Amino acid sequence: MSMKKWASVWAVTFVTLPIHMASAADEVEQFYKDKQVKLISAYAAGGNSALYGDVLRRHIGRHIPGNPIVIIQNMPGGAGITATNYMAKRAPRDGTEFALVSRTAPFEPLYGNDKALYSTQELSWLGSANVETSVCIANTNAPVDSLKAATEKELIVGGSSPDALDSVLPNITNRLLGTKFKIVGGYPLSSDIILAMERGEVSGFCGVSWASINMRYANLLKDKKIKVLFQFAPERASDLKDVPLIQEEAKSKIDSQVFDLLLAPQQMGRPFLTAPGVPPARLAALRKAFMDTLKDAEFLAEAQKAGLEIQPIGAEAVDKILARAYASSPEAIEKMKQLLAYK
Repeated sequence: MSMKKWASVWAVTFVTLPIHMASAADEVEQFYKDKQVKLISAYAAGGNSALYGDVLRRHIGRHIPGNPIVIIQNMPGGAGITATNYMAKRAPRDGTEFALVSRTAPFEPLYGNDKALYSTQELSWLGSANVETSVCIANTNAPVDSLKAATEKELIVGGSSPDALDSVLPNITNRLLGTKFKIVGGYPLSSDIILAMERGEVSGFCGVSWASINMRYANLLKDKKIKVLFQFAPERASDLKDVPLIQEEAKSKIDSQVFDLLLAPQQMGRPFLTAPGVPPARLAALRKAFMDTLKDAEFLAEAQKAGLEIQPIGAEAVDKILARAYASSPEAIEKMKQLLAYK
C-alpha cells in the first residue's frame, strides 16, 4: 500500500474514532435523560449499611449522563441474597437499576448455598464504597475483656440473621479458636444490637463496623462503656494497633486459609452492582458515575456527617478479590462449607 493510501486510512481512523465515542456518549445521555433510575438496597432502612445507599442515591444522579432521578427501594432478606437474586434474574438489563448488596452475597455460591440463584461471573460490579474493618465489642462490665478471656468464659452477643457476619464470625471463632460466644439472634439492625447491649439484653456484638462505632457511637467509647476484644480486617486499624486481628490466632494452615476466605468480603466492604447484560456503554457510564460520586465533595461531606467511611474500590479490584477467593484450595472451601453448615 502506498504512503498516500496509508495516510488516508489513518486519517479516517482518527476522525471516525472520536465520532464513535461521541455517539456512544450521546446515546447514554439521551437514554438516561428524564429517566428514573432505581437503587435496590439489600438492607432495611435505618441501618448503618443502608446509609451507604441512602447517601449515594442523593448524589450519583449528577454524575450519570442525562442526570436521571435516582430513587431507592429496600429489599432486605437472606443476608443480601434476596436483592442479589433479584438483580441477577429479574432486574431490567438496560441500566435503569443498580444495587447495594451485602459483601457476603457474592461468596454464597462458592459455599454451595442453594438459595443463591446466581453465579459470580454474571454479576456486573460497579465497585465498592469502602474496605470494612469489623470488631467484636463487649460491655465494660461483661465478664470477658479480651479474646483469650472469650475462650474461658461465655459472652452473650447479639445477632441478626444466621447468614450475617454478626452470627457467622462468632460461630466460626467458636469452632476454630474455642471461644464461648452465645448468639442471641433476631435483631434486625446493628443499632438494635447496640441498644440491646445498653439495656443489658446481650453483652457483646461481634462483626460490627468499627467506623460505625467510632463515628455513630463515639460516646460509648468516650465513656468507656464498651471494650474491643478483637478486630476482623485485612490489617489492623491505625487506632487499634494493640487490638489483635482474629486471623492471627489461626491454629493451622487450613484454618488460616479459612480466615482468608472469611476476610475476602471485608475487602469488598459495601459493594454495588448492576444487572447482567447491561449495554457496555451504559455499564461504563454507571461505573464512572459510581467512582466519581465517591470522590464528590458534596457526597463526602454528607458521608462524613452520617458517619460513613469511604475508601473507593473499582470494579476491577472487586473482580480480583472474587477471583482469588474462588481459586482457594478445595480443602479450605470444603472446611468453610462445613463451618457454614451448607452441606
